[in-house]
Amino acid sequence: MGNKVPLWERPSVLVALMVAVLILGVGIGIGVGLWSGKASKPLPANAEQAPAPVITAPPPPSPGETSAAEEADDGRPLIQPPPPRPDPGSSEALEFGHASDVVSLVPQPSPPLPADTAKLAPAGAAVWLRNALPVPKTGGKPVIAIIIDDLGVDRRRSERVAQLKGPLTLSYMTYAEDVARQTREAKAKGHELMVHVPMQPQSVSYDPGPEVLETDLPADEIRRRLDWGLSRFDGYIGINNHMGSRFTSDAAGMRVVMAELRRRGLAFIDSVTSERTVGAETARHYGVPFAARHVFLDNDQGVAHVRSQLAKTEAYARKHGAAIAIGHPHDGTIEALSGWLGGLEAKGFVLVPVSTIIRMGNGG
Repeated sequence: MGNKVPLWERPSVLVALMVAVLILGVGIGIGVGLWSGKASKPLPANAEQAPAPVITAPPPPSPGETSAAEEADDGRPLIQPPPPRPDPGSSEALEFGHASDVVSLVPQPSPPLPADTAKLAPAGAAVWLRNALPVPKTGGKPVIAIIIDDLGVDRRRSERVAQLKGPLTLSYMTYAEDVARQTREAKAKGHELMVHVPMQPQSVSYDPGPEVLETDLPADEIRRRLDWGLSRFDGYIGINNHMGSRFTSDAAGMRVVMAELRRRGLAFIDSVTSERTVGAETARHYGVPFAARHVFLDNDQGVAHVRSQLAKTEAYARKHGAAIAIGHPHDGTIEALSGWLGGLEAKGFVLVPVSTIIRMGNGG
């Protein structure tokens, strides 16, 4: 008898085993697929399904209301709730000082005067010079002007700002209560004054306050609202815009404002809340003294960030001879400034009112 081949070595047996394993694998795969299909089968139309959680921000307090945190504070609450933080670099980011980088206007040659300039009354007496602080001795050193605006509404913090070493340039809200007394006391402390005029922002979700200058208003109404704001107190050199990314980009509206500033002999400081602002151009057209903001100090209200922005201000002043920075009456801003102001002279800078930079012609 010959040797028999074991079963596991016979080709036919091996092929049969392979086929059996393949069939078994396919069967398992089909079974798993059917089971998972039942598990993920959509609910019937009439079946209830738990809604996805919706996260909403708490509504801002309505005018006149105060939050618990504000009630715990000794100072008066701000009329306007803090706006949501916009995306960096957007017009809204500039609107609220949330632009991290230095923003400056590239000096442009003075454009020709518009055809209606000859019809304008002669420029009024230079009230801005009469109300300006004397020019400090600079000795050729770079100069820095610090503007704090949004003042007057939060009176406690506004008073803290007025106690800082000057000369600062303090810009008060037109609709602040008791603003005539506040500004009188601030000027007595050696600070220069400006009027912070509400102007229309791009976003309708932001409220700039009452008597705001808007692009769709007739010229007479723009003048009336501006006149109301300028009548709230005196002793100021001019105005700067509160918000205003839309209005300052509108040539027609800005011409009305500049014609009125020319007539009154006042200056204009562009807060630069929009890259499309025509503030400098229209000021040149109408012969209005002007300057523009270079740095926002408190897009982040933390002390460390404000100090970083002050360092940017110093760098800009070293390079260009002058710098204008704008901040607001926040606790972090006040703390950072209180330490920074005392050491500015030792660093080789001179603190000046913004009128000095206007006179120098370095503010554009």
